[in-house]
Formats: sequence, C-alpha cells, structure tokens
Amino acid sequence: MFKYCPSCGSKNIVFERNKVFKCPDCGFSYYHNIAAATGCVIAAGDRIVLLVRGKEPCKGKLDLPGGFVDLGEGALEGLRREIREELGWTPPEEAEFTFFSSFANVYPYKNIVYNTCDLFFTLSAPGLSEKDLVLEEKEIAGAEFLRPDEIDLDRLAFDSTRRAVAAYRRYLKRP
Repeated sequence: MFKYCPSCGSKNIVFERNKVFKCPDCGFSYYHNIAAATGCVIAAGDRIVLLVRGKEPCKGKLDLPGGFVDLGEGALEGLRREIREELGWTPPEEAEFTFFSSFANVYPYKNIVYNTCDLFFTLSAPGLSEKDLVLEEKEIAGAEFLRPDEIDLDRLAFDSTRRAVAAYRRYLKRP
C-alpha cells in the first residue's frame, strides 16, 4: 500500500504483523484496520432482494443490498443510506432491522485488498416489489427477487454473502 513513508518520504517503510506500516527512520506508524460493511436480507414475502453488481469487483454477480459504513455512521445508519442509494427505496422509519450474522471478508478494489467485517441484518418488507425500486445505475445492473432456497450460492459475489445467505436459510428452517 505504501512504497514511501507518508511522513518523511523514506523508502524503508515496512508492513508488520499484517496490520501496521512502520517507518524505522521517523517512527511513523499506520494501523491498517478493517473496514466495516453491512448487508441486508430484505424479505419481500417469501423472496429476498438481490442486486446484480454493475461494477467490479464481481461485476454481474449477485449481492445483498448494503455496503461500506462511512465515517461518522453507525452500522444501521450506513445500511439505511446504502439501501436508499442502491435501491432508491427508503425503509420506513419504524422498520426493524435485526442483526443475524457477521463474517470476515476481503474486498479487492483497484489493486488494494480491503479486509472487512461484514455485518448482516434482516428486514421484513412484505409489500416491496421491483416496481418500487429505482436502482442506482452506476453500481447496480439489476435486481432479482428470489426465494432463499433457489439462490445459487456460486452466483453470489463474495464469500461473506454466500455465508450470510446460507445462515439465513438455516435461520428459516429452525423450529
């Protein structure tokens, strides 16, 4: 990520323990921490909303609505914003998001691999249909409403999303 120390310009910067950049010349340290991201299983009756990614990484693959949490946001604030941006639909204020799983993930983007902690939530939106969506054209190529049991996990963009959909299937089967 760094070829030169951002503080003094030294070429001696090193990356230690897979998390910290250190410069032995000036003492600079930068901890490359994980990024927080969210995803949401939006249940519209017996189907859930999946988005077709319109850009890399994983262009053309399916994904759950969600994305990175911005500075100054909590996970739910970021998730609400991402749903609004991606779907052009705003969940009602009284809508209850329920946390159900979290998985580590990697997000390769423009030659940098971001390590993420993906937090997954559920939301019930029984009346939601494709006609309610105004998809964000730069990032989203389409939407599909599928029953959880008919989703081909290999069509999903990220390992964390595959694991979340599998966890959601298990959740639906519990007594």
